Amino acid sequence: MHAVKRVEIIANSSELGKILESLDETGAPGYTVIRNVTGKGIMGNISDDDVTTLSNVYVLCYCSEDKIKPIVEAIRPILNKFGGVCYVSDAMEMRSVRCVSHL
Repeated sequence: MHAVKRVEIIANSSELGKILESLDETGAPGYTVIRNVTGKGIMGNISDDDVTTLSNVYVLCYCSEDKIKPIVEAIRPILNKFGGVCYVSDAMEMRSVRCVSHL
């Protein structure tokens, strides 16, 4: 196992393209996107009934520590302009024998 950073982004689905483009440009090794995210945050409830162009997406990315600063600097202006949150935390990666990662 080795240390990695976990990046979680929750934002409006209309900004997904800009977010993914920023992750690609900053060298993020990959990401997972979950669409039509529901829940409750500081802006109130988002329910299944609200699934429209105003719905939220959840983007999850794991990367090495040296990628965090460029990722955060690229994502911050998008979130500041259009809303959303980004969380960065420590995680441990356990690679399978068959998995080759380029973190």
